[in-house]
Amino acid sequence: MQGNPLKIFFSGIGGSGVSAIAGFMADKGHTIFGSDRTFDKDPVNQLKKIFQSIGITILPQDGKGLDDSFDLAVFSTAVEPDHPEALKARSLGIPVKTRPEYLAEITDSFSTIAVAGTSGKSTTSGLLAFLMKKLGLEPNFLGGGRVKQFKSFLNPGNFLTGNSDHLVIEACESDGTIVNYTPQHSIILNLDLDHHTIDKTAQMFQTLMKNTKGKIFVNADDSNLKGITRKNAITFSIHNPSHYKAEGITYHPFSTDFSVHGTGFSLSIPGEYNLYNALSCIAFLSEIGISRGDIASVFPDFQGIERRFDIHLNDGQRLVIDDYAHNPHKISSFMKTMKNQREKICYIFQPHGFGPTRLMKKEYIKAFEENLRDTDHLMLLPIYYVGGTASKDISSNDLADEISACGKSVEVVQKREDILQRVHDYKTYVVFGARDETLSDLAKEIAGALAVAVKDDFNFKDKPTSRGF
Repeated sequence: MQGNPLKIFFSGIGGSGVSAIAGFMADKGHTIFGSDRTFDKDPVNQLKKIFQSIGITILPQDGKGLDDSFDLAVFSTAVEPDHPEALKARSLGIPVKTRPEYLAEITDSFSTIAVAGTSGKSTTSGLLAFLMKKLGLEPNFLGGGRVKQFKSFLNPGNFLTGNSDHLVIEACESDGTIVNYTPQHSIILNLDLDHHTIDKTAQMFQTLMKNTKGKIFVNADDSNLKGITRKNAITFSIHNPSHYKAEGITYHPFSTDFSVHGTGFSLSIPGEYNLYNALSCIAFLSEIGISRGDIASVFPDFQGIERRFDIHLNDGQRLVIDDYAHNPHKISSFMKTMKNQREKICYIFQPHGFGPTRLMKKEYIKAFEENLRDTDHLMLLPIYYVGGTASKDISSNDLADEISACGKSVEVVQKREDILQRVHDYKTYVVFGARDETLSDLAKEIAGALAVAVKDDFNFKDKPTSRGF
């Protein structure tokens, strides 16, 4: 970004979207301050350490760190309008923007590629930024997920600064501000129920398409997108005819091989849903003039996004996976891929938010009814709640009752410790859900407990046994 260095305060700097922008702006030479209630509770938070290592000043989230020397204050949408920092910023006359408002402003300074869709945005935007970097295109990147190969002591993995005018962003529809983006190009991965009804999200996607200056890339297999796709869109697909169709597909447990127009590709993350993500990147890069051979040469290097099919244990017998899947479409896609992994799986799901759970209750139940096999078991954790005024008129028990009525094995587990006490009941565990970083900790604990069991079992077998009676 051009212009004089700014002094910017980020409230809610620990969130996935805000942290990416804060790190990005710091890397671009601006002076960054920030606060987060998570950092107040956890002084040794790893993200806090990363920020401090790149010169970002972290302050308590009480409003005292703000003064009239700031050029701008950017607020996470999770920070309440009557929060002390919000009130202080306005009283001082500091220009105030929400995180999505500021992201929209940043995108206007670049040739932006907006990656949209109700599922797959984090993986696709991260994969595209990674491929562009490997191909020497020097991209900039602002994502919601953490690209494993972008992570370092100086970067949590959700941003990248490059010397080109390319900027890859994850364009989220959750708060409705996606309609404010005016990107150079857009990728629309899919359309399903998530934060809003399908019709409402469709209207937002149509506006994004209208605001896109250049090319639009659309999944030709998605039935909900067919009614809103522009005639001049570049399409990609697995089943229907399209400009970039995958052929010769071989799904392996942890990877996928396929070809596009005769060029072979190897994707190092599994599942049909990730193949769609990959195809959108191939379509975009091909359309901006990169040869498919060059694209294919760097494809296998991608190691994925944190909390997207994150393997914490795989010793041939025991398998523990952590994933961000949280809406019905993501859950169905993810569970279909898991069916190729093991015959008997214990799924541990934490719904996020009372409002979203209420909105998607019917679809949640359908997703589990269709994808839980007789050999599988589902553990539901209590609904994840971060505070606010949400009506708590639904619970995980409401989901469990109706899933059980469909003949599926399901229970609600109030305390995670109870799962660890019964960890030997299964050899394959999947932990999934959005926003709550501690779900990864649970997956690690399960993996650790199972690994200890393997070691103990091995030691027991090595010990001499008495055969006397």
